[in-house]
Amino acid sequence: MAETRPLRLGVIGCADIAWRRTLPALADVAGLSLTAVASRSAERARRFADRFGCAAVTGYQRLLDRDDVDVVYLPLPVALHGHWVERALSSGRHVLVEKPLAATAAEALRLSELAASAGLVLRENFTFLHHPQHVTVMDLISGGEIGELRAFTGAFGIPPLPGTDIRYRADLGGGALLDVGVYPLRAAQHFLGSTLDVLGSALHTAPTYDVDTSGDVLLRSGEGVCAHLSFGFRHGYRSAYEIWGSAGRIVVERAYAPPPRYRPRIRIEQQDRVERLTLPAADQFAETLRAFVAAVCGEPERGPASGGRPVAREQLMHASLIDAIRASDRGGARDGGGVRTPAPG
Repeated sequence: MAETRPLRLGVIGCADIAWRRTLPALADVAGLSLTAVASRSAERARRFADRFGCAAVTGYQRLLDRDDVDVVYLPLPVALHGHWVERALSSGRHVLVEKPLAATAAEALRLSELAASAGLVLRENFTFLHHPQHVTVMDLISGGEIGELRAFTGAFGIPPLPGTDIRYRADLGGGALLDVGVYPLRAAQHFLGSTLDVLGSALHTAPTYDVDTSGDVLLRSGEGVCAHLSFGFRHGYRSAYEIWGSAGRIVVERAYAPPPRYRPRIRIEQQDRVERLTLPAADQFAETLRAFVAAVCGEPERGPASGGRPVAREQLMHASLIDAIRASDRGGARDGGGVRTPAPG
């Protein structure tokens, strides 16, 4: 049997997340090799190329003009996703794009339809969903360890960022909701299912910025389970969720961004006992890249990372929830009616 050539990866954008986590994880991923990294800055592209052993490209379009790129990883600011995801898909490349997929549900739907019509894979890079610790949590819930689900609580907060950080720029799609809030939101969707209504939200905007810097959201699932999400740039660091059931609760700390050598700890609390599980370390970035390669190679679309549901549909539902949270904060839910997320087409 002939050996399959690895997929050749091109990177559009020299973001910090690519430098720290995504590209270092490539070394452990079979079937994927780095070809080139593109930046608007020749110096920045060269810095990445020297470290990761690939070509440096000045200008995003020049990377798409190359004939040695099969798939694209796009860690650009959210406001640039729509244009460059479309350009990459139109060039015939499969795309892995940093979360969230798009700034609005309408844009997410447009990109998804473009990918589907071209027979290409478009994946939103929520790496935490691919960490095995969440499979363990799902197995505990399915096995009745905490009884019937009653509530979900999720939090992701980080200390204030430098004033020049792009996450404070509205024109680039900044704000706490799109940066850290989407993590507990996606976790709630993962564990409670895609049928979620936004009952209310409160997004705080600091006087010196034009973006939300923190927020709280209340959701309700189709089965009546409520979720409370808290997030922001004004907090001591926390990255956690808790799932409360009729017979106990499961608590996960370091839920969304554990280091690759970190051994996750899951706490199971019941009325008469507390159990702590320590799990093997895993690199969720490497796991995500493996899942992307598998999708490009035609493996099934459903799996633990999507809660067993179609991945493309989960991505669209997530975008609809973000829209509904914004609408609720503007007063759409304060008449008591809530904001229902439309089912994606």
